[in-house]
Amino acid sequence: QENVLQRVLQLPVVSSTCETLQRKYSSTKESHPLMASVCEVYERGVQGAGALAMWGMEPVVRRLEPQCESAVAVANNLACRGLDHLEEKIPALQYPVDK
Repeated sequence: QENVLQRVLQLPVVSSTCETLQRKYSSTKESHPLMASVCEVYERGVQGAGALAMWGMEPVVRRLEPQCESAVAVANNLACRGLDHLEEKIPALQYPVDK
């Protein structure tokens, strides 16, 4: 089954934007040592917060998973149809940002 998030990330406008942001972020970290240390602290904090959130939510997700599975599939299906409509109406989504 299609995954709407994967489809969005594969759109040329989205993927080229992500690549550009990643390059800018990396070059900023490389050229500014103070900024690099701040970014590294931030990155570690985000990773730690994400891991803590996953650990805390795991029992809830495990308990709700059977009931939510079909709801998630329906929501994903609706989102994919909405994305089909957007791609049809906005051709610019098929081009990288620089175009």
